[in-house]
Amino acid sequence: MIPHVHASHASLTRGGLYLLIPYAVRRRSLLIHQLYFRSSPQAMEVEQADTAGMVENQSVEDPSSSKVTITWEIKRFSSLKLSKLKKEHYSDILSIGGYKWRVVICLNKADYLSLYLYVANSEDLPYRWSRWTKFSLAVINQSDRKRTVKYETQCLFNAQKTKCGFPWFMLLSEICDTDGGYNVENTVKVEVEVAVKAIDYLSYDSKKETGYVGFENHENQTAPHYMNSLLQTLYHIPKFRKAVYNIPTILNAMPSWSIPRVLQSLFYMLQYSNNSVVTRRLYHSLDWDTDVQHDALQHSMSICGSLENKMKGTAMEGSIRWLFEGYSTSYIKCINVDLRVNEVESFLGLRIDVGCQDVYAFFDKYVKDERLEGDNKYMTVRHGPQDATKKVLFKSFPPVLQLQLNWFEYDSCGYHIGKRNGRFEYPLILDLDRDNGKYLSPEADQTVRNLYTLHSVLVCGDGVGDEHNYAFIRPTLSDQWFKFYDERVTKEDMSRALEEQYGGEEKANPGFSNTPFEFSRYSCAYMLVYIRESDKEEIFCDVAEEDMAEILKIRLKKEKEQEEKEHRKREKEEAHLYTVIKVARNEDLIEQIGRDVYYGLVDHDKVQSFHIQNSTPFFFFKEQFARDNGFAVEFLCFWLWTKGRNGTYGPRKRLTCFDENKSVAKLRKLSNRMHNGELKLFFEVKLVPVPTYFLVTDLSKGEDDILLFFKLYCPERKEFRYVGKLSVKAMGKPVDILTELNEMACFDPYQEIVLYKEIEFKCEDIDNELTFRSSQIENGDIICFQKKFKPAVYGIHEHVPSCPTVRSFLENVHYRQVVYFQCLDKPNGKAFFLELSKLSTYDITVRRVAQFIGLDDPYKIRLTIQNCLSEQPFSVPIDHQRVKHLSDMLVYSGHASDMLYYEVLATPLPKLNDLKTLKFAFHSTVKDKVVFHSVTLPKRYRVADLFCHLIDKVKLCHSNARLRLLDVSDHKISVIFHLWEEIGDIDDKQLLRVEEIPEEERNCGPQDCLIHVFHFRKDTSQFLMYFGDPFCLIIHEGETLAKIKLRIQKKLQVPDDKFVKWKFAVVQFNRPKYLEDSAIVSSYFQDGRTRGVSKPHLGLERPFSDFIMSLAPNKNRITCEIVEGVEPSKGADDRRFTSGGAKRRRISATGRS
Repeated sequence: MIPHVHASHASLTRGGLYLLIPYAVRRRSLLIHQLYFRSSPQAMEVEQADTAGMVENQSVEDPSSSKVTITWEIKRFSSLKLSKLKKEHYSDILSIGGYKWRVVICLNKADYLSLYLYVANSEDLPYRWSRWTKFSLAVINQSDRKRTVKYETQCLFNAQKTKCGFPWFMLLSEICDTDGGYNVENTVKVEVEVAVKAIDYLSYDSKKETGYVGFENHENQTAPHYMNSLLQTLYHIPKFRKAVYNIPTILNAMPSWSIPRVLQSLFYMLQYSNNSVVTRRLYHSLDWDTDVQHDALQHSMSICGSLENKMKGTAMEGSIRWLFEGYSTSYIKCINVDLRVNEVESFLGLRIDVGCQDVYAFFDKYVKDERLEGDNKYMTVRHGPQDATKKVLFKSFPPVLQLQLNWFEYDSCGYHIGKRNGRFEYPLILDLDRDNGKYLSPEADQTVRNLYTLHSVLVCGDGVGDEHNYAFIRPTLSDQWFKFYDERVTKEDMSRALEEQYGGEEKANPGFSNTPFEFSRYSCAYMLVYIRESDKEEIFCDVAEEDMAEILKIRLKKEKEQEEKEHRKREKEEAHLYTVIKVARNEDLIEQIGRDVYYGLVDHDKVQSFHIQNSTPFFFFKEQFARDNGFAVEFLCFWLWTKGRNGTYGPRKRLTCFDENKSVAKLRKLSNRMHNGELKLFFEVKLVPVPTYFLVTDLSKGEDDILLFFKLYCPERKEFRYVGKLSVKAMGKPVDILTELNEMACFDPYQEIVLYKEIEFKCEDIDNELTFRSSQIENGDIICFQKKFKPAVYGIHEHVPSCPTVRSFLENVHYRQVVYFQCLDKPNGKAFFLELSKLSTYDITVRRVAQFIGLDDPYKIRLTIQNCLSEQPFSVPIDHQRVKHLSDMLVYSGHASDMLYYEVLATPLPKLNDLKTLKFAFHSTVKDKVVFHSVTLPKRYRVADLFCHLIDKVKLCHSNARLRLLDVSDHKISVIFHLWEEIGDIDDKQLLRVEEIPEEERNCGPQDCLIHVFHFRKDTSQFLMYFGDPFCLIIHEGETLAKIKLRIQKKLQVPDDKFVKWKFAVVQFNRPKYLEDSAIVSSYFQDGRTRGVSKPHLGLERPFSDFIMSLAPNKNRITCEIVEGVEPSKGADDRRFTSGGAKRRRISATGRS
């Protein structure tokens, strides 16, 4: 096996050869890949022809070579049978640009020779390898070089696309003709000219090169394949993007619930992300119906319609229609009758039949007079179908004109959709006012200049269902075009966006036979977007982050961070054959500790990282690392991040020579973190070369030096920073290094300091007189120190630090929580955030909120938890007497949130907890009106106290009137409260009812009974439906239903013609038992101990018309009156509220029932 290398960074060391290739996605990385050439070509499906004559016109040893030309001589060509050529036939392996290629020939169904360039070793290529390659294939005419048939193209080769070429290269008969010059002495020569651009997919940064990013393409996404291009086009219309940003959306709403929410997230990532945007989750939340086929214009109209619905009633209403909506007028004139009709229709885009020559030809055909006759007659209302003429003119064109090119048509014979092969041209500047405005109707606004410039061209590949769709866009209408092809954005010439996308036939080189043939272009434009020049300034407005609502910015930033996390996760899943080496430097510790990192040493997601093949020996990486960073390899020392005795991870093991000979995968196993595919290292540069015995001895388990890291804490400034590292003797004592630590901290040499051993967010005291080994201190441990805290040093008026020690500071950082606060009365208002501790009590939290909003009394603030499932405030506020800490307030049903809602009360919360607000409706006997009241009273008050407050607030029939309090639910009386019942025992969620006790109830006898009466009707299923206002009624012993009916009719003032339709029944267990007029009603209400559905009621069954009338608004209900409760006067006479002399056995309804 012969090593073959094409890279300037290759190094030959210890008998192996490896290639280091730079890799960068969002950070600097290295990709190490092992390249070898096989000693013989791969096995082929067909018998291999004699292809030994491979002539290289230029050396390919240098990968930076701009162009390589190779000739492939196919000997004994005539011996190849057609059946064999119908299968792919390979050349020998060609080494170009450091990778293996082959030329492939085969025969298509029309006996044309097909030629392709093929990546031979696609299964062995590096992680996410890709190359942009410009190449040409030619069949050489050995008699006349001018007749050589040659085609050239360019292609992005990657793991999914390993073959590219020309399926209709030339007729096989031309090649086999011995007089044609292509087959001389039974030998055919194929010339391959390849230029591999030195741009790798992973090293190419679209954002850096063009200022724009694309979409990551996923073959299994459910959205149509042109959606990437369509969304890029809509995004690059700034007026549209700004309108999307300003659509009010529910905070934290699920993306599947809201298309505006999805587009806001998508556009925000396109505008502010440095990497390609993942669309799988976004397209899934849009919930495309894959069973229904729509074109790009239909989807654009669907998106605009959904956005307009969300904008209704807002300041942005109509902004989408203004951009895309135009109007056309159809002028219809009947021939045989005197009838003219003008119909105005709106449109969001136009569909163009590519049977026309160009765009102007389409508009000429569109406004041409049309004859409506035969089966296509115009249908009139009065005269039926009539022959007519129809002419369509445009009343107005939109500022953004969308044109859908219809290339596909249904073949009724073949029962399939086929693509037309015509040519359709479109101009860069489109003048729709030409020829004195022949496209415009007389009603059109002549002051508007309809001059359009081309903004974007959406392109599709060849064939139905081809997923190679991309877009050419001019984001600022400058001369520079950009091609948006999934995740890759490149600069392109104008000709690529115009002439090359006209479609039609392309002429092939005729060759020796002089018989020209044509084949269809592989790509063509399928949608055009034009911008009107007069509206260009308004459409291309500035869209900055300041134009978004604060809540929207917070949400989108969170989603962006989440998307970046998912991107990193996806990279790890795809790079399972590689180890990610993350190298922390001393500079990283200085930069991060005290800013991003408090406990521990470093955030490895923010350090230099490298993607290394698992089988690569570590010393190869070390040599390349030293070379790239300008270090001598003998001065470098690496420490492996491993687990210590205290359970924490740190740089505890120095890599020896034996360790460096191991593969990176084996070293990863030593770190006890093999599940995440990462190898974490710390490197230091020694001032002198590392001795040889350092390289062969594992000092991490030896008796000598221990590497320690030191952090300094300043309580006055609450500053926590990294000050350096020291190598100490294992048998040494902390007291020996106090002078050095004071020097590192810039303290006085004799300053008294205290040392702590950091274990996660906790600290343990260190005895300065014990050895490091006795204190169980090992390599990689972190020592925190500070000046000794002396409370006596601070005067009476001096501020004592809130975190005087390292221990208290780290605990404060650990429990730190950022909480967003939203006003409960203004859910769409601006939220603010505070940095609190998870251990903060309710009082501390409201005190901080009151301080922020400028409220003097913090006890007037009441907090409400957020429902994490609906992202809305919970219906019940937080009980401040039960909740202990802030962490308890932020958890609902096991889900954590960072949002709380606050409201400012008129009464302090401790006092309000002793009060209760009752809402009730007062039914007066003086007027047929219902007045709503709200009364706030102490919970210890009784119902009688409530009546004392109402006596001067409501209008009674007379001064001695008595009141009662009822709970009415579902149009039935469920409870009549006792006068002695406390307000705190009454449910304040229900609307209660207060009414005067009628005179007949006050004067009832001992044998009389108080019953509940309600109205009902039966539905079609014979279920009872209750409605209307229930009431109480006194019935006398031995009284018949006939007498009771007279009293009820008089009480309710019902006319005879309506009252005769009523039926009376005793309802128990929701089952009516109808009564005759002679029935003794009191016999059904003997037991007063029953409750709920078992309690009998007197039911009045009424006709359906009465039920409908009850649904109408009650004009007698007036606005509620707020009555603030006060202390009741002493000696209040409760007897005026009693319910008369009826026996309690009979009138138990005056209590709870």
